[in-house]
Amino acid sequence: MSAQQTFHFNIMEIQSLILEMGEQRSTSTLFPLIVKRLFQFEEISLVRIWLIDNGDICSSCLMINECERNDKCLHLVASAGCSSCDRSADWSRLDGKFKRFPMGVRKVGHIAATGKPIVVESISEDSKWIADQDWAKKEGINGFAGQPMQFHDKILGVLAIFTKTRITPPALAVLNIITNHAATALVNARAFEKIEELTTQLAAENNYLREELQGVASHGGFIGRSAALERMIQQIDLVAPTQANVLIQGESGTGKELVARELHQRSERRNKPLIKVNCASIPKELFASEFFGHVKGAYTGAHTNREGKFGAAHHGTLFLDEIGEIPLGLQAQLLRVLQEGEYERVGEEKVRKVDARIIAATNRDLQKEVEEGRFREDLYFRLNVFPIIVPPLRTRKEDIAPLANHFLKYFLATMNRPSLLFTPEQISQLVEYDWPGNIRELQNIVERFAISSAVDSAQLELLHGKAKPTQIPSHICSSDMLEPLLTEDEMIRLQINNIGKDLERCNGKIYGEDGAAALLGLKPTTLATRIKKFKIQRTKRIG
Repeated sequence: MSAQQTFHFNIMEIQSLILEMGEQRSTSTLFPLIVKRLFQFEEISLVRIWLIDNGDICSSCLMINECERNDKCLHLVASAGCSSCDRSADWSRLDGKFKRFPMGVRKVGHIAATGKPIVVESISEDSKWIADQDWAKKEGINGFAGQPMQFHDKILGVLAIFTKTRITPPALAVLNIITNHAATALVNARAFEKIEELTTQLAAENNYLREELQGVASHGGFIGRSAALERMIQQIDLVAPTQANVLIQGESGTGKELVARELHQRSERRNKPLIKVNCASIPKELFASEFFGHVKGAYTGAHTNREGKFGAAHHGTLFLDEIGEIPLGLQAQLLRVLQEGEYERVGEEKVRKVDARIIAATNRDLQKEVEEGRFREDLYFRLNVFPIIVPPLRTRKEDIAPLANHFLKYFLATMNRPSLLFTPEQISQLVEYDWPGNIRELQNIVERFAISSAVDSAQLELLHGKAKPTQIPSHICSSDMLEPLLTEDEMIRLQINNIGKDLERCNGKIYGEDGAAALLGLKPTTLATRIKKFKIQRTKRIG
């Protein structure tokens, strides 16, 4: 095509493009649409769009020596074109040497900094703004036009075209119209994206709150007066106002989730969501989708877009419960988002930024897990910025009475039962008990006591024979209750014997499809708690 020919737009095609731009609801579809449709004009060799954004690769930027400011620069977000002499060249790539332009530098940076277009009607006659004249000559490029994408006096970016023909004023007028509509479409697409983000985040928060309301069992924050509890509260007060990651460690049932809630409520993020993830309950194949979300059609069954837990926790707090249960092979994915603060949804190439404070909890000794190769050391150090140890209930004897009375008052109120207090003898029984299940076990025992308070003979039911079992009033006995019954101690001995045989059959292995928990139909964490509670040895089968 001769350089003397002039470039012109087909008005019908331009009208169609403008209408399509107005229909876009996301920037991920808007930018490719613009550059691909403009590249369809025979006279255009290359179309590119840069947007003004925060500086992100300043240390490795090829134009670092020309940059006077590091806070903002131009990011290449869309490109379409075709080399006329090198078929292997890919002009649609966004990672080439012109992927960033400092503000005010060269023609693209100058357009963004000044808000004024730059036009080279004919490169052979005016080459001032052409950095690589040999490239232009080799590719047969004769014209350049760059327009600022401007909306209400704010410069958003730059749209530029390289043409094979001479650029004329009428073509420039049309390009200016296209650029103005592109800027408006960009603002609208960003607004729709924000609405979708807020909608999905609100839905995620609502779902989480509904789950929380169903599962809430403890009310009123921390209850007690022990020195161990006071030390833990001091640690919470110390770290809560910071942005530091926290690792909460303690036995099952000690109230690690309550500690996480308090850390969030006492932080600057208290008005943002607190999102909980039970890491032990996530199937391996759904890990990425659960944490990072997915787009429609990413895999079989992905019928709609889904916001992951990190997206729902943006600007808030993400509570990773039972962090030690994440399989070793999946820990690298979690480490990446903790280190870089960015992730990608499954089936989507767009990198999303996330600002979420991480609070993790575990009943495992993660240091030992690291030493034995079951937990990544780098992930452990990333999580263990500020450790908090939740003391077991057996070391908080002074807290047992106020906790028991608090739970009793709460359960009686929910059951519409008359108020009732524990007797001194019953409090003594509770204090003397060893509490292998910690506060959760205390809560369950008090709830059973509240349920049986309808009869005069209600008593506490503690394990290991430390209290008499609840007596059954004679007026509700019947002939079918006269059959031989097992005492509590006998049932415990049977359970211990059964778990012991199961462990021996599985060579002491608890987790996995061939582990003891799977054979018993229990969660691995539940079985581990019972093994510890009953002091069962994890013996292996010989031979």
